[in-house]
Amino acid sequence: MGKIWSFLSESYGELRKVVWPSWESVVASVKVVLVSTVMFAVFFGLVDYLLLNGLYLFF
Repeated sequence: MGKIWSFLSESYGELRKVVWPSWESVVASVKVVLVSTVMFAVFFGLVDYLLLNGLYLFF
């Protein structure tokens, strides 16, 4: 039980040292991730569509 308590105590101490990002930074990062995800989805959807229609021309 002593090891568990020691682990939790040290983990809490390390979490107090963390420099957490600001809310504005988090929101900006989320926007970048969402926009890039949509862009990649559209790109790969378009590539898939074009390749599929290209295959239909041969078969």
